Amino acid sequence: MLDELKEEAIVNKVGGRFKLSTLIQKRMVALNTGAKPLVEVRGGDKLAIVIQEILQDKIYLDVAGQVQVRDANAQVADRQVRLADADSDD
Repeated sequence: MLDELKEEAIVNKVGGRFKLSTLIQKRMVALNTGAKPLVEVRGGDKLAIVIQEILQDKIYLDVAGQVQVRDANAQVADRQVRLADADSDD
């Protein structure tokens, strides 16, 4: 098992263990049926790819439980909001 799965941060990022399991399972199916990875991981282990996609905010589950890919503009906006929140906490 990957160390990242032992951390609560990834569980909290997606909204719980059930959602994490669902997201991993659905993304693995997509990768196994030909979807292109959104990150590069040494060794090409598909589980490691999915974990990194989640940690890097590349994929998420929508309200219907479907895997969605975040576009680059949304990722930049999310990062700016997080940075602004971090600055206001100081």
